[in-house]
Amino acid sequence: MIDMRSDTVTKPTLAMRQAALESEVGDDVYEEDPTVIKLEEKAAEMLGKEAALFVTSGTQGNQIAVLTHCQPGNEVLMEANAHLFVYEGASISAFAGVQPRTIQGERGVMDPEEVRAAIRPDDIHFPETGLICLENTHNKAGGVVVPIENMKKIYAIAKEEQIPVHLDGARLFNASVASGIPLKTYADQTDTVQVCLSKGLGAPVGSIIAGPADFIKKARKWRKRLGGGLRQAGIVAGPAYVALTEMVDRLKDDHANATRLARGIKDIEGLRVEDVETNMILVHVDGLGHTAHSFLEELKEEGILAVPYGPKTVRFVTNYDVSTKDIDVAVDRIVSKYKG
Repeated sequence: MIDMRSDTVTKPTLAMRQAALESEVGDDVYEEDPTVIKLEEKAAEMLGKEAALFVTSGTQGNQIAVLTHCQPGNEVLMEANAHLFVYEGASISAFAGVQPRTIQGERGVMDPEEVRAAIRPDDIHFPETGLICLENTHNKAGGVVVPIENMKKIYAIAKEEQIPVHLDGARLFNASVASGIPLKTYADQTDTVQVCLSKGLGAPVGSIIAGPADFIKKARKWRKRLGGGLRQAGIVAGPAYVALTEMVDRLKDDHANATRLARGIKDIEGLRVEDVETNMILVHVDGLGHTAHSFLEELKEEGILAVPYGPKTVRFVTNYDVSTKDIDVAVDRIVSKYKG
């Protein structure tokens, strides 16, 4: 099968497996795991933040950030299709006792003035705006890179209003590679940032939260409360370190493969392929008389896996385990089936 359901399906590299075997370990709850410490220090350096914390997943990282920034009864501003709102099981409401307030963006990009207008005034009837959340790249929009100028404007508004900004940067490495803008430049427009090591970078487990040292100290306690305190975590931090230090530059290959796939199928009558910016391809299939599910069933018969992204929309995600040859095979099979 050519598996383009997500970049989370990648298998650990040989170097990652070797790191799991050989990395020095200790009890991370006591902050004694040298490999975790090395990973956290490297991540903080790359992101330009004072400190970092290794967590088990991007979702856990986002929840810890909200729990650390906010008080129960706060409101959190985010884009209407943010991962934090759509795909994390209402966890910020369940755990942090906050309510989301969504702003409809254009391909995931919020208008800064609409963000400003959504900030609550000091009024007994309203919740306090406790946090603004951004996402880059934007998953639901199809891997769109949120422009740095947009982030700068929103961050300036947040500073005026003394509201912290958290970035769900699960695929921030993709944004950086695609735009040529350093990770630190993106992270400078946020107070805290979460990045995933287990998506395009291919680590088997783990994400990073980075921010001020006092924030990370509080976040560490929230990680413990959520059951995320790790013991001999170097076994998973070792592969994560390999991902962080050896797998970023190769993301350009995923981006090139995504563009190659999009170009290969865009002329099929009945398919509408959205513009590709990173490693995601959104394809609207209603012109073929298909639903997303019926189209995916036919793709599966051709040895290709993708996922539904709406009633009549399908998402493909290129990743480390999908080669350029795989892309050409996928294009040939799709074209043969639907263009004949």
